[in-house]
Amino acid sequence: MLRRLCIIMILSVAGLSGCVVYEPVPTASPSKFDRAWNAALGAVQDAGVQISSAEPSTGVIRGTKDGIDVNTMVVRQADGGVRVQFETKGPTQNDPGLPNRFSQAYERRMGR
Repeated sequence: MLRRLCIIMILSVAGLSGCVVYEPVPTASPSKFDRAWNAALGAVQDAGVQISSAEPSTGVIRGTKDGIDVNTMVVRQADGGVRVQFETKGPTQNDPGLPNRFSQAYERRMGR
Protein backbone atom coordinates (compact mmCIF):
# COMPACT_ATOMS: atom_id res chain seq x y z
CA MET A 1 0.00 0.00 0.00
CA LEU A 2 2.77 2.45 0.97
CA ARG A 3 4.68 1.54 -2.16
CA ARG A 4 1.60 2.16 -4.30
CA LEU A 5 1.06 5.59 -2.64
CA CYS A 6 4.70 6.59 -3.28
CA ILE A 7 4.41 5.62 -6.94
CA ILE A 8 1.21 7.66 -7.32
CA MET A 9 2.84 10.71 -5.68
CA ILE A 10 5.95 10.44 -7.87
CA LEU A 11 3.86 10.17 -11.03
CA SER A 12 1.72 13.14 -9.96
CA VAL A 13 4.75 15.35 -9.34
CA ALA A 14 6.40 14.21 -12.57
CA GLY A 15 3.21 14.96 -14.50
CA LEU A 16 3.03 18.50 -13.11
CA SER A 17 6.63 19.30 -13.97
CA GLY A 18 5.88 18.74 -17.66
CA CYS A 19 3.22 21.49 -17.66
CA VAL A 20 5.53 24.49 -17.38
CA VAL A 21 4.87 27.23 -19.93
CA TYR A 22 7.36 30.05 -20.30
CA GLU A 23 6.16 33.43 -21.48
CA PRO A 24 8.42 35.16 -24.01
CA VAL A 25 10.50 37.86 -22.42
CA PRO A 26 9.50 41.23 -23.86
CA THR A 27 12.39 43.20 -25.25
CA ALA A 28 12.36 46.95 -25.17
CA SER A 29 12.90 48.41 -28.60
CA PRO A 30 14.18 51.97 -28.82
CA SER A 31 11.60 54.67 -29.40
CA LYS A 32 11.36 56.39 -32.78
CA PHE A 33 13.07 59.43 -31.26
CA ASP A 34 15.92 57.39 -29.75
CA ARG A 35 16.49 55.56 -33.01
CA ALA A 36 16.51 58.82 -35.02
CA TRP A 37 18.71 60.54 -32.40
CA ASN A 38 21.31 57.77 -32.46
CA ALA A 39 21.30 57.68 -36.27
CA ALA A 40 21.66 61.49 -36.51
CA LEU A 41 24.47 61.58 -33.95
CA GLY A 42 26.36 58.82 -35.77
CA ALA A 43 25.70 60.40 -39.18
CA VAL A 44 27.12 63.75 -38.02
CA GLN A 45 30.27 61.95 -36.89
CA ASP A 46 30.40 59.90 -40.12
CA ALA A 47 30.27 63.17 -42.10
CA GLY A 48 33.41 64.33 -40.27
CA VAL A 49 31.77 66.93 -38.03
CA GLN A 50 33.53 67.64 -34.73
CA ILE A 51 30.67 67.58 -32.19
CA SER A 52 30.76 70.35 -29.57
CA SER A 53 27.44 69.48 -27.87
CA ALA A 54 24.74 66.86 -28.14
CA GLU A 55 21.68 67.16 -25.93
CA PRO A 56 18.99 64.52 -26.41
CA SER A 57 16.60 66.40 -24.10
CA THR A 58 16.48 69.30 -26.58
CA GLY A 59 17.19 67.20 -29.68
CA VAL A 60 20.07 69.47 -30.74
CA ILE A 61 23.51 68.41 -31.97
CA ARG A 62 26.05 71.18 -32.62
CA GLY A 63 29.47 70.96 -34.20
CA THR A 64 31.90 72.27 -36.80
CA LYS A 65 33.64 70.98 -39.91
CA ASP A 66 36.29 73.04 -41.75
CA GLY A 67 34.92 76.34 -40.43
CA ILE A 68 31.30 75.38 -41.13
CA ASP A 69 28.91 75.52 -38.17
CA VAL A 70 26.60 72.53 -38.14
CA ASN A 71 23.28 72.26 -36.28
CA THR A 72 21.23 69.09 -36.36
CA MET A 73 17.76 69.01 -34.81
CA VAL A 74 15.82 65.86 -34.00
CA VAL A 75 12.22 66.92 -33.37
CA ARG A 76 9.23 64.91 -32.13
CA GLN A 77 6.17 65.48 -34.31
CA ALA A 78 2.57 65.71 -33.05
CA ASP A 79 1.64 62.61 -35.06
CA GLY A 80 4.28 60.51 -33.23
CA GLY A 81 6.84 60.75 -36.03
CA VAL A 82 10.29 62.30 -35.85
CA ARG A 83 11.80 64.96 -38.11
CA VAL A 84 15.56 65.36 -38.52
CA GLN A 85 16.89 68.67 -39.84
CA PHE A 86 20.51 69.34 -40.78
CA GLU A 87 21.67 72.96 -41.19
CA THR A 88 25.04 74.47 -42.05
CA LYS A 89 26.26 78.06 -41.64
CA GLY A 90 29.53 79.49 -42.83
CA PRO A 91 31.84 78.99 -45.79
CA THR A 92 30.16 75.94 -47.33
CA GLN A 93 32.53 76.07 -50.30
CA ASN A 94 35.07 74.47 -47.93
CA ASP A 95 32.97 71.28 -48.02
CA PRO A 96 30.01 71.48 -50.40
CA GLY A 97 29.25 67.74 -50.09
CA LEU A 98 28.77 67.87 -46.31
CA PRO A 99 24.93 67.91 -46.27
CA ASN A 100 24.81 65.06 -48.79
CA ARG A 101 27.28 62.95 -46.78
CA PHE A 102 25.20 63.52 -43.64
CA SER A 103 22.01 62.53 -45.45
CA GLN A 104 23.55 59.35 -46.86
CA ALA A 105 25.03 58.39 -43.48
CA TYR A 106 21.72 59.03 -41.72
CA GLU A 107 19.76 56.92 -44.21
CA ARG A 108 22.32 54.12 -43.94
CA ARG A 109 22.16 54.17 -40.14
CA MET A 110 18.35 54.05 -40.29
CA GLY A 111 18.63 50.95 -42.48
CA ARG A 112 17.19 52.55 -45.60
